[in-house]
Amino acid sequence: MRANGDAVLEVRDLVKHYPLTQGILFKRQIGAVQAVDGISFDLRPGETLGIVGESGCGKSTVARMLVNLERPTSGQIRYKGQDITKLSKRALKAVRRNIQMVFQDPYTSLNPRMTVGDIVGEPYEIHPDAAPRGSRRQKVRDLLDVVGLNPEHINRYPHQFSGGQRQRIGIARGLALRPEIIVCDEPVSALDVSVQAQVVNLLERLQKEFGLSYVFIAHDLSVVRHISDRVAVMYLGRLAEVGTDEQIYDHPTHPYTQALLSAVPVLDPGARARRERILLTGDVPSPAHPPSGCRFRTRCWKAQEKCARVVPPLEIPEWFEEGSGGATHPSACHYAEEREVVPGEGGANGARDDGQTPRS
Repeated sequence: MRANGDAVLEVRDLVKHYPLTQGILFKRQIGAVQAVDGISFDLRPGETLGIVGESGCGKSTVARMLVNLERPTSGQIRYKGQDITKLSKRALKAVRRNIQMVFQDPYTSLNPRMTVGDIVGEPYEIHPDAAPRGSRRQKVRDLLDVVGLNPEHINRYPHQFSGGQRQRIGIARGLALRPEIIVCDEPVSALDVSVQAQVVNLLERLQKEFGLSYVFIAHDLSVVRHISDRVAVMYLGRLAEVGTDEQIYDHPTHPYTQALLSAVPVLDPGARARRERILLTGDVPSPAHPPSGCRFRTRCWKAQEKCARVVPPLEIPEWFEEGSGGATHPSACHYAEEREVVPGEGGANGARDDGQTPRS
């Protein structure tokens, strides 16, 4: 669903650092893990914003901060103009009903000692004004029906359901309070491929039916393209590139995005033969000791001396502003360059092998 209207959620310069301490009795801080380091983005009504990146890049930390399971070190998270990071517990409780979360692992996110009816109905115990006590059981039955589960199974326990069914239970729980925003933290990564498609299609249907806005976090680029209106690419706690799904997948400008897309499997043999596979050297640096300047420079084939000195801002590249055409979205690279990709089946793409050396 395409976005419309003003932003319902605004994130500004969001930072989360975890202190590293030494000592047993007398602890002293010796550093910090920079899990998230100054990211900004907006979410509009009815929009799905996909956040992608390698494991450890800070995606899930962002998700937990959006629902206030983690307090940010600094920065703002504004819901309809109100900074929720500064709210009291009482005021935050009222906001939380409008921002819900679907967790990654359906096997550990559901209490095995509670029935499905108790799990899905638990939000009504926390927010009793959301549903009169006498109507709650029927509301739970309706929610189970909405997500494609048999309402007659309301007294069953989580172990009696498959992984895909458990994730539907988690989605039903997230819908109970009729939120405006749902943060999906890799909701299909623990599921079989065939079940992934069913859950993604369910989320799309629910978005149209209830007018939801999603922050959809995943590492599977094909899944993100299928469901997202805009995509934000993260690397080592920072945003590398942000744009519409067409801009990111068809005209990537950041070297990291180009490398990610080149690794997506392509079923078409002709497209696979024409594309260039970008192999990154070295390992992802430690977030406790990130590189100076551009954090991707230690693995980037374009890196120059400037990349070590200056942090690249997330902005539209100068070469586009000068009127050279092409991409129109911001990229955090001093030497950003549009790179065409060869379409593959199922929404997968790869970079085109045109025999040219990447511009530096």
